[in-house]
Amino acid sequence: MPNVPQTEVYMYEKIIIFISCCFSFLGSALIIGTHFWWPDLRTKARQLLVYLSVADLLSALSYSYGVLRDFQSSSWDCVLQGAVSTFANTSSFFWTVAIAVYLYLIIVRSEQTLADSLVVWFHAVSWFVPLVITVAAVSLEKIGYDASDVSVGWCWVSIQAEDHVLWMLLTGKIWEFIAYITLPILYILIKKHINRAHEALSEYRPILASSSSHHTRSSIADRKLTIIPIIFILLRIWSTVRFILTLCNSPAVQNGLLVMLHGVGNTFQGAANCIMFVLCTQVVRSRLVSCLCSCFKYEIDPTPRKARVNNPEEVGPLRNAELTLPYVTEE
Repeated sequence: MPNVPQTEVYMYEKIIIFISCCFSFLGSALIIGTHFWWPDLRTKARQLLVYLSVADLLSALSYSYGVLRDFQSSSWDCVLQGAVSTFANTSSFFWTVAIAVYLYLIIVRSEQTLADSLVVWFHAVSWFVPLVITVAAVSLEKIGYDASDVSVGWCWVSIQAEDHVLWMLLTGKIWEFIAYITLPILYILIKKHINRAHEALSEYRPILASSSSHHTRSSIADRKLTIIPIIFILLRIWSTVRFILTLCNSPAVQNGLLVMLHGVGNTFQGAANCIMFVLCTQVVRSRLVSCLCSCFKYEIDPTPRKARVNNPEEVGPLRNAELTLPYVTEE
């Protein structure tokens, strides 16, 4: 089969994408680290977020190696890098949808037991299915050099394989399409349920001094529910656009801006999760700030934080709202 012209990835693009990989790696590591540093913040929802972060961390490592290496052929390390990124990327899709399903069952259906019982199935599907797909792709020699038409310097499905479209779908795109549909539907249902619950409560709750605080937390929750699927789609849509352009043999697949958006979008997921669910979650952010202040020997008063932790009247709603459902609440 004739050689496929490679999409040129310029040095400045490689640097920007590598920086994106570094942010994603650090963000994923921070999510994992905060989970192990503070046992009182551990909940099922945050455990699922940790598993997603492990997949995103592997993706960041493999993509960073690929973009720096800038493969020109299906060498052994190209196949290895492509296999790792295929497994991690597919696993990330599964875990993202699994978390949405988990939150839907807890918030909308109020079925905590069912949601917890599904965690073992989440593991089976989110780790085992990507592993089987990746092993099959490597065994059949489908992973390799793709001329950066469906990647940005790294390896994925060999563009010269006769059935490369089928394997591109199996190793990522079909799961990506499913996530595009599933995530907005689930989060819209969750958002609508929360809004109906707030409206029902407002009919009977008297106007208290704390109502403004409650309204603020509700607004934050609503914004997060809106932003979650939007961020996922905005980050991933560029790789889908280039995939479709590749199928159409369009020269626009080599557009520099599109290549840049594809590279950053595929590699920034771990950093985006960290921003949303660590830096924008007040209880975690406050502890990080306290740790940084301690490292730089600033004087801080730990009494307010300890008082909150030791007060059972405040710990209850805190764990039920923010820690149990970190994707939708801040405080």
